[in-house]
Amino acid sequence: MSALRIALTELRRITAGRLPRIAVLALMIVPTLYGGLYVYANHDPYAATDRVPAALVVEDSGAVVDGDRTNVGRRVADDLQEKANLDWHRVSATTAEQGVRDGRYDFALTIPRGFTTALTSPQRQRPQQAQLRLTTNDANSYLASTIATNVSGQVRDAVARRLGAQAAGRFMLSLSQVRAGLVDAAEGAGRLADGARSAHDGAAQLASGATRVDAGAEQLAAASSRLADGLSSLDSRTRDLPEQSRRLAEGARQVADGDAAVEASGRHVAAAAQLAAQRYTEGRAQLQQALAATDLPADQQQSLLDRYDAAGAPLDRALGDVQQSSGRLDALAAGVERVADGTKRLADNASALSSGITSARRGADQLTAGSRQLTDGTRRLSDGAGELSGGTRRLADGASQLGTRLKDGAARIPDPSASTRDRIASTIGDPVRVASTSQASAGTYGAGLAPFFMALAAWIGAYVLFLLVRPLSDRALASNQAPLRVAVGGWLTPALVGVVQMGALLATIAIGLGIEPAHAALTCGFLVLVSVTFVAIVQTLNAWFGAVGQFLGLVLLVTQLVTAGGTFPWQTIPEPLHGLHHVLPMSYAVDGLRQLLYGGLGSLVTRDALVLAACLVGALALSTVAARRRRVWTPARIRPELVL
Repeated sequence: MSALRIALTELRRITAGRLPRIAVLALMIVPTLYGGLYVYANHDPYAATDRVPAALVVEDSGAVVDGDRTNVGRRVADDLQEKANLDWHRVSATTAEQGVRDGRYDFALTIPRGFTTALTSPQRQRPQQAQLRLTTNDANSYLASTIATNVSGQVRDAVARRLGAQAAGRFMLSLSQVRAGLVDAAEGAGRLADGARSAHDGAAQLASGATRVDAGAEQLAAASSRLADGLSSLDSRTRDLPEQSRRLAEGARQVADGDAAVEASGRHVAAAAQLAAQRYTEGRAQLQQALAATDLPADQQQSLLDRYDAAGAPLDRALGDVQQSSGRLDALAAGVERVADGTKRLADNASALSSGITSARRGADQLTAGSRQLTDGTRRLSDGAGELSGGTRRLADGASQLGTRLKDGAARIPDPSASTRDRIASTIGDPVRVASTSQASAGTYGAGLAPFFMALAAWIGAYVLFLLVRPLSDRALASNQAPLRVAVGGWLTPALVGVVQMGALLATIAIGLGIEPAHAALTCGFLVLVSVTFVAIVQTLNAWFGAVGQFLGLVLLVTQLVTAGGTFPWQTIPEPLHGLHHVLPMSYAVDGLRQLLYGGLGSLVTRDALVLAACLVGALALSTVAARRRRVWTPARIRPELVL
């Protein structure tokens, strides 16, 4: 009896009758139901998040920024509701908290009061971190809490990008203004250098003038010293002047008084002489009249008159002298009077003159001291002017260097256009764009889990088959068939059913759910390899341990469920389970299906196929050993303690 005949015999046994055939049919669709329903239920849950109820609380009252009132919190809420990625309900804080507590909302996102104020606080030099409050309740759904965390992170990133772009825009504008300021400063530095050069020239002239002033000050000091000496001598010599001038004034007054008396006497003499002259003239006239009354000849009369005139000539000369002397006396009296008045004034002012000379002497002393100070000052001025000249030269050189460096600095600062500034600000606000290159893409969440669910479905399909199929044919064992032939015959029947199972599962996944394998033929062949390998392993467990082996198959299923790395990377499982991941076959089944479904065909698929083939051969070898052992009937086989 061949292995194929043993398999056909077993197939006829399990399909004898309507109910057995229905049972076989049900067993055939178990993997399809399991894998198909799981993949269908998780096909694309993120596309249906708009049905997840979430509360949105907006308490932000906005803030005044650059003279305009803005409300970032309200804009964020409007954007969330406009995107409609969740079923947002804008409610009050009390309603949101109660709704999350009683399950009406899966979570609540609160934009608190002061949100905009905190976001704009860096502009007021009082930086404060803004907050978003997230209220979750894992009793509603743990994954809903995960979604809430992702949503709040996206909101935070969006706000950060927007505000980062705005801040970068302001920075770029400020940078342009700084550049313009540097250009102006460079021009100002140039003007400063020109002014410093002019100041240097002026300082040089000042130094030269200060030198001349210093020489003049020395001359002034020498002259003032001589003046002080002369005034000192004059002061000593005029110290007795007031007393002497007083005595002089008294003597002059006495002379004036005496001269006045002489003048009066002179006037009397002059008056007497005048009277005598008048009498003489009157006497001549009387004489002439008397002569005219006589009979004297005219020539005698004239002779007498001539003699009278000759006698009066000395009188005339004396009268003239007297009058002249009287005039001189008058003039002398007037001069003496003026001398007396002058000497009196001299006496009156001599004291003031003496005091003035003393004051002048003191002033000359002060002038001398001041001129010496002036000399020292002009020397310091000359020295300072020299230093000023050197300083202004250095200032001119420094200003010139400053202007050059400011121009260089301004040249190194970019001067972009407004559109370029906007693009730069946008890039700074969102500097990193992830350019995703997928070497193999699943497409959807369900497609990403499909390899895991398909591998589980293959194991479950193999497991349930041995609820009807015998791992080893008792008839073949009783007829003393070769153990290998008995083992292969017992494996072949469920393996053929497993092939049908995998065909139905793959058709459901590819056609019913639209998850098309990148390598359809290879995926089908690999899935068949997975199924027949799992069938061989479950057969081995049942052949060796009977009913206990069926339980061990379930235990092995649960173990591989957590070690295969079907949902999270296998490196995330507890470290003690890492070894099980490398030795259990489902790990390689999941990995191979991923490569073939997503298009990552390579050496990993070959490795996975070889490992599964080795497991298949090993399981059949162990089943062969079990068949050899079961050729000997024992009481435990005839009456087992546990029957399932």
